[in-house]
Amino acid sequence: MSEEILDKVSKQAQDYYKNTPVIILGSGASAAFGMSGMWKLAQHLMDNVDAADLSESEQTSWHMFCEKLRDGIDLETALHDVQLPQELTKRVVYETWKLLSPEDITVFEKSLNDTSLFPLGRLLKHMFRSTAKELNIITPNYDRLAEYACEQENIHHYSGFSHGYRGHSVKKDYLSCARQVNIWKVHGSLGWFTNSNGVITSLSNINEIPDGLTPLIVTPGIEKYRSTHKEPYKTIIHESDDVMDKATTYLCVGFGFNDEHIQTKLVNRCANNGASVIIITYELTDATKSFISNGSTKKYLAIEASENNKSKIYSSLFDGPIEVDGDYWSLSGFMNLIM
Repeated sequence: MSEEILDKVSKQAQDYYKNTPVIILGSGASAAFGMSGMWKLAQHLMDNVDAADLSESEQTSWHMFCEKLRDGIDLETALHDVQLPQELTKRVVYETWKLLSPEDITVFEKSLNDTSLFPLGRLLKHMFRSTAKELNIITPNYDRLAEYACEQENIHHYSGFSHGYRGHSVKKDYLSCARQVNIWKVHGSLGWFTNSNGVITSLSNINEIPDGLTPLIVTPGIEKYRSTHKEPYKTIIHESDDVMDKATTYLCVGFGFNDEHIQTKLVNRCANNGASVIIITYELTDATKSFISNGSTKKYLAIEASENNKSKIYSSLFDGPIEVDGDYWSLSGFMNLIM
């Protein structure tokens, strides 16, 4: 019975996959490599953002924000409820970079001696065995793991900037190449900075934030909605919207359906245009379960981890969730269904 179920699931996955899905990478895709999530980032901010030299009103805002975190409110909600002044927001951005950038570089250095570290790289290479000339990844993650995955397989990638030690904003066709992966980083990147004159640049792996530069990463909460109307986010989001609107299938890796912008596009494409979606993650969030169970999504395959090295499969082909032996929820495990 289990083999019969797996055969059906494998065929469903392959039917969706053959349409060259847009890949959506969520925080779970980075957590698999030891990157800090929102909870650890919240702890880091409370421990490291120093507000002692700020005005009384700014300190009050910071204390209110930290109190919400200590009460168990998640980081995004806390940043939404307490509108931090500009200087505090800047310090949050700096400390976010200081936590995540060393983790990102550690993964990069590990990949230099582990050629099989990134299953995403192998997936992209496999996808290029088709007639596709261009693949698209959309992610709210700041890290550069998608870029590293491309380079592991010698695949040209574009993320909004020219290549080199100091990248400049360019269009995606600024270089002519046979095949290309576009990585649309809608909330910024650890390698993006702006100087005091507002000039935006992309820098290769660096250990410290250069003097006079500010990281271009969007913090959660209200600031996210303010900043995304500015460059480079405005252009990146416009391009990613076009990609989402043209796609007929999506592959979500570690994506919890908690990013309002991406989620809204995805939900409407599946409900109104009959797009299909594959979701693989360690644990399906409540928002994800709501998405696949509300009846508007007709073609879906979602897989999460279960106990004793099993996978729990939710499929539009079945009436309810089904458990099978083996790991099919991770990207490397899922690839066994489609290759």
